[in-house]
Amino acid sequence: MVRISFEQKPYRKLMMATWGANCVASPSTETKAGQTILEKDPDTPGSLGIAISEAIEAAVTDKSGKTRYSLGSVTNFVCMHQTVIGLETKKQLEKFGEKKVDVIIGCAGGGSNFAGLSFPFLYDKINGADIEIIPVEPASCPTMTRGPYVYDNGDTAMMVPLVAMHSLGHTFVPPPIHAGGLRYHGMAPLVSKAVEEGLLTPLALHQIESYEAGVLFAKTEGIIPAPETTHAIAAAIREAKKAKEEGKEKVILFNFSGHGLMDLTGYDKFLTGQLTDYDLPQEEIDKNLELIKHYPKP
Repeated sequence: MVRISFEQKPYRKLMMATWGANCVASPSTETKAGQTILEKDPDTPGSLGIAISEAIEAAVTDKSGKTRYSLGSVTNFVCMHQTVIGLETKKQLEKFGEKKVDVIIGCAGGGSNFAGLSFPFLYDKINGADIEIIPVEPASCPTMTRGPYVYDNGDTAMMVPLVAMHSLGHTFVPPPIHAGGLRYHGMAPLVSKAVEEGLLTPLALHQIESYEAGVLFAKTEGIIPAPETTHAIAAAIREAKKAKEEGKEKVILFNFSGHGLMDLTGYDKFLTGQLTDYDLPQEEIDKNLELIKHYPKP
């Protein structure tokens, strides 16, 4: 588990312990990849790229043959598998009598949950439907909005083959914002390609606006959203206000991707004024991209 999430979300590891699992903070001393990272920066908050490297190493070096590594995001087959979300949503809309959707919104870290909702509608857009599709990412980890379309590795230790995607560089370590699932250096190849083709309209939002949206949703709907999900809610609120100002009636669909009951530490910091927004310096992006400038171009 990424170190900063390990520290920010203690009840996640307690749930895992309840079911008999031992949760280890990444980077750890249990893998060569983790040891290398810790030697360079003992205080690193970690990243999903580092955690992926450690998980792959643990799987391929386990001599018992019992360890398996299962991908949960980014790769094309995962995105396509997740489209059951969007296909079911279409069926639900039919039951509501809604024949047309104007705006599709989902938070996007690696891309699978966003792709799962949006790809069945992306098919409609490719075939002429007038739909705006918005993947929402953190302003502090702006993969699609500020990261170039390049060939890059999916993990920090470069165990994963090169893929064409929007990336901030596989060595990028995101700031410790509270939306852990959105702190990934790259974006799914299929999502990235759709951005390049002009089929998607990426949006980067700060965490305070997102938490404000999450609190509003909790007060009106009775459900506390995950910090990742609040990014989609904040974008949906923006679109609803925009439609109201324009005097247009729109069907706005967003993916409520998870509850935030394991993320109440973040809500506590927001409610007590301890959270701040963070604008990623361009020089930080440039520094990490410098390391992959010799890679082939997509």
